[in-house]
Amino acid sequence: MEKISIDNEKTINRAWIRIGIYAGLAVSVIYPLMIFAPLPKKLTIVLASLFGPLLMLASLGLYYFLKAHRKTVTGQLAVLSNIIASAMVSLMLIVQLSVNLSMAGLMDSAGEGVSEATRKWIWQVIDKVQLGMDVSWDIFIAIGTILFGVAMMKHPRFGKIFGLIGFLIGHFLLIFNLSTFPTPPGDAGLIDLGPAVGLWYLAAAILVLRSLKWFDQQLSATGKITDHLSGGES
Repeated sequence: MEKISIDNEKTINRAWIRIGIYAGLAVSVIYPLMIFAPLPKKLTIVLASLFGPLLMLASLGLYYFLKAHRKTVTGQLAVLSNIIASAMVSLMLIVQLSVNLSMAGLMDSAGEGVSEATRKWIWQVIDKVQLGMDVSWDIFIAIGTILFGVAMMKHPRFGKIFGLIGFLIGHFLLIFNLSTFPTPPGDAGLIDLGPAVGLWYLAAAILVLRSLKWFDQQLSATGKITDHLSGGES
């Protein structure tokens, strides 16, 4: 019975990692599409709706891969932070779309009784709400990236350099966002590190994909140890 339970756990771990890889690659495609490509409205809504859940699945898959080598509180805190970030980015994107798609019509329906200055002031107030959500999501994804970077430093498939890059990107993303708040870093003369974060997670997904054989070897080694201990006890 114990061996069946262990085999089931291995199957679940492998499934989570594969789901994480596919979700991570999908997020890496959706992110630049939403930023750079002129998409139809319905497709934009669909992609924005998928981004947060896919990021959550990618983060869970990455955690399960790291856990195959060693369980750490750092890794658990990293995936928790990224799950919160996933919810925050879904909230931000849906609110942004709702505002952007509705604002022009609402302003037109107000008629000529609303001055241009008033219209601009209303937009600036609403825009500050969106920017606050943007910073909130950046805080959690930055913390998650920092912690994932730390967890990767002692992992045989990532190593110190890859982990350090993630740590530094997340660190500066957090510092830049807090130092220019409520103005986004890119609008305040600093670097927008969002694309760098996306590229780092894309590289992580590719590394995990290339490490599936290593992961299966880890599972086999764990299974042999378990079988040996079970045999000794019997």
